[in-house]
Amino acid sequence: MAIAPAVGPAGWLSGTATRPACEPNWGSMDIGIWLGDITTLDVDAVVNAANEALAPGSGVCGAIHGAAGAELADACAALGGCATGDAAATPGFGLPARWVIHAVGPVWHGGGQGEEAALGSAYRRSVEVADELGARSIAFPAISTGIYGMPLELGCRVAVQTLSALEPQNLRRCVLVAFDDTTRAALASEVDRTVPS
Repeated sequence: MAIAPAVGPAGWLSGTATRPACEPNWGSMDIGIWLGDITTLDVDAVVNAANEALAPGSGVCGAIHGAAGAELADACAALGGCATGDAAATPGFGLPARWVIHAVGPVWHGGGQGEEAALGSAYRRSVEVADELGARSIAFPAISTGIYGMPLELGCRVAVQTLSALEPQNLRRCVLVAFDDTTRAALASEVDRTVPS
């Protein structure tokens, strides 16, 4: 099993935008794990862990809105919201990424309200939306594992299992972005369990 090495926020390349290297893991997409700031990645699409209103928030959502600039909030407002488990696209504005895919993951309520299925749907819809746009590379945060309270290991399992089952037409590179070492380790552990040796 090959996983792109985890590195600090400076990434693999110098400059303001980083392009992480990914090793082939499965299916039609090369999938890698990267430790750093998702807003700096030079990919076609960055996934935002969004709320249903698509309003600027905290965590990854706040970082993406802050880096993209005020135009992103205006573009999100024009979309009129997005349901949990779904995704919608806007331009990337001030980000290195051409597009932002706003994926609405579930709030954790103990696991009895369809949270796993909704999270899987958010990952799947993000890939579908990015693929329809013609994106060839995409970066995901660990959706719903922050303020929304999804247990980290469960969120990583849903992410890796969902993404490993997809075969998009255009997407060739998927980066699972970890903000910290704990998330990187949880993603790597799930890749070890999911990816055939």
